[in-house]
Amino acid sequence: MVQICITKKHNMEILGYSLAALVGISLGLIGSGGSILTVPILVYIMGVDPVLATAYSLFIVGTTALVGGTQSAIQKKVDFKTVFIFGIPSIAAVYATRMWLVPFIPNELFSLGTLVITKPIALMLLFAVVMIMASISMIKPSKKSSEDEEEKPMQYNYPMILMEGTVVGILTGLVGAGGGFLIIPALVLLAKMPMKLAVGTSLFIIAAKSLIGFTGDLQGNSHIDWTLLSIFTAFAVAGIFVGIYLSKKIAGSKLKTSFGWFVLIMGIYIIIKELFM
Repeated sequence: MVQICITKKHNMEILGYSLAALVGISLGLIGSGGSILTVPILVYIMGVDPVLATAYSLFIVGTTALVGGTQSAIQKKVDFKTVFIFGIPSIAAVYATRMWLVPFIPNELFSLGTLVITKPIALMLLFAVVMIMASISMIKPSKKSSEDEEEKPMQYNYPMILMEGTVVGILTGLVGAGGGFLIIPALVLLAKMPMKLAVGTSLFIIAAKSLIGFTGDLQGNSHIDWTLLSIFTAFAVAGIFVGIYLSKKIAGSKLKTSFGWFVLIMGIYIIIKELFM
């Protein structure tokens, strides 16, 4: 019996590490979706506590996005001015959330009849809502930019960009989501940024705020399994190179829509599992 349990755990770990590559592929292809895959894989396949999984997600997605962002910078597809404008309030918000807000959320929040909503359940439900929001953003067809639009100078709505950065930072801190699905539309709409430039810029913003947010957990009492974290991150980093390669071969709009439907199903599944199973 013990041997069967060990074998099952080993097989689940292999499956989890294999799926980790999808995290990087997602980031490489559409510049978002990494954390949407990371947290469920860590919780449901690797058996990581949901609160700790949001911390792991920050490191995994942050490191992977940094590799992808560096590749984009080499290809001159990163606007570093926007990285600072959007990134500073976002980084401050995610660090403060991980350092002070998350540790002070009580373990038991409230009860609904016989159902007790605990901190892990609440975080997973919030994450599911974020997934559904992301899926709608991905499924909804985006307006194709013409070549003339690509050449238009960027315009900065500074108050909106600063506010969006803060909101995304708080969300990142709570559920470990990089927020690419929020950052990219914000850059396209608020800064009039071309899509490809927005993806590269988003990766750098995700990397900075995720990794700095993770340091908030290091200063807490979280027990970090560095072996699991390192192997998972290595697979995700390998995946982003695959994603960058595939992005040159596959139409981004089609892939984004398909991924959106997948995310929607996953979000609904998490809500059902946490509340009714």
